[in-house]
Amino acid sequence: MLILPLNSYNIKTFTLSDPVEKGEVEARKQATKNNEQINLNNIPNAQYSKISFTGINAIERVSKTNNRKIENYYGCIIGGAIGDALGSPIEFLNMEQIKRFYGKNGIKNLQNGEYGQAEVSDDTQMLFFTADGLIKSIGEKFKSNEIPDMNVVYNSYLDWLETQEKSYVKKKQSKGWISQIPALYERRAPGDTCIGALSSGKMGSITKPINNSKGNGGVMRVAPAGLLYYNNPKIAFEVGARCAAITHGHPSGYLSAGVLASVLAYITKGESLENAIDKSINILEKYKNHEEVKEAILKAKKLAGSNLSPAKAIQHIGGGWVGEEAVAIAIYCALKFPDNFEKAVKTAVNHGGDSDSTGAIAGNIMGLYLGDSAIPEKWKNNIELKKELKTLASDLYYAPFRIQKIRHRYPYHTGRIPNWYESFQTPRSSSKRLQYVKFSPKDEARMRSMSAKDLIEYKRYLIKNKLYDIEKTN
Repeated sequence: MLILPLNSYNIKTFTLSDPVEKGEVEARKQATKNNEQINLNNIPNAQYSKISFTGINAIERVSKTNNRKIENYYGCIIGGAIGDALGSPIEFLNMEQIKRFYGKNGIKNLQNGEYGQAEVSDDTQMLFFTADGLIKSIGEKFKSNEIPDMNVVYNSYLDWLETQEKSYVKKKQSKGWISQIPALYERRAPGDTCIGALSSGKMGSITKPINNSKGNGGVMRVAPAGLLYYNNPKIAFEVGARCAAITHGHPSGYLSAGVLASVLAYITKGESLENAIDKSINILEKYKNHEEVKEAILKAKKLAGSNLSPAKAIQHIGGGWVGEEAVAIAIYCALKFPDNFEKAVKTAVNHGGDSDSTGAIAGNIMGLYLGDSAIPEKWKNNIELKKELKTLASDLYYAPFRIQKIRHRYPYHTGRIPNWYESFQTPRSSSKRLQYVKFSPKDEARMRSMSAKDLIEYKRYLIKNKLYDIEKTN
């Protein structure tokens, strides 16, 4: 029975063929009612609904603000990796060399590496670790109006540094599934600025810049900030900028990252490309020293509306080696080919500049905007780390409202462990001691609204992951 009415829809009792998983309704779209199929995605702007049927309670949650589906998150993360891999072989070639090696239209298809698949570069590798740090920084509950602990993100970047520099060994080892991916230990032309900044032993920030670099190494990795903080684009901008400022101290190096994060956040909220870009410029203007980034983006917008050929238009923007040029090239390509992922990404990489970074950023934008289905199958089937990329995209999609379900993959790791994460090693054999387990007030509140079956499962989950305290008794 539908407990909460959804807008003006009058939907009565119906049964489901399978249980609906708690969380988003992507996995269970169809319900049977009088032998007719009902598409749950046709219910717009739903917030919460509860369906009861024969012994099973299922909660569906569809956010009012997240108008994109998990397919769009897949598109953003996989699309960025594909743009990265497409541009990587020609990153250090000029246009004359690109045409000589790949034909007059430049590179058209992914090139296989030594392991038989198209390989991503350091751009995608660092995106993994950005997501790692941002998800690890989430406490008991995701708060879209608060800046995360950037020390956690910095820690994850040090994990990345350890994958690239054999001589660097962290004093405190981190755990998590991303650090266990073998392909991320491949050295794929990592940026000197990132290596140097992270090797210095100091953490850069907007207020205390670590250098004066505005290279694109800050912007090409921050897509996760926009996907996680979609509900608050201003915060997404700030988080993206702070992630970049850890290694890139010039305003154009970190503000360009803020622009990308907020553009992705606005797209996730359902804005058009044009509106997402314009609203991001409005946020950008509130920061000091924003002029260079704003000028590059406005130039990209103007060129996208002109009759100038893409090749010449990109020459006017620059080579994409610095942050403002990289994000401007990606924005130009997205605006020029708003309905065609393949054309936008091919255009973004076929120039004599930093092709993998501009391709990665364009792939993030277009993949999120058009969704995974818009990406050619031949590319998706040939990209390395496809399974891991989908897992990452799924985690970014679910993390804001289901963090405890994925916490085991992203263990919190700083010197300051929060109260909710304190644990006590309870011996399995000592069942008597479990009577003294004390859960947090918020967990206790959740339990009061659960069915007996769900209550048992939830307690098992908390105990398994040690999300409890042991009451001291005499």
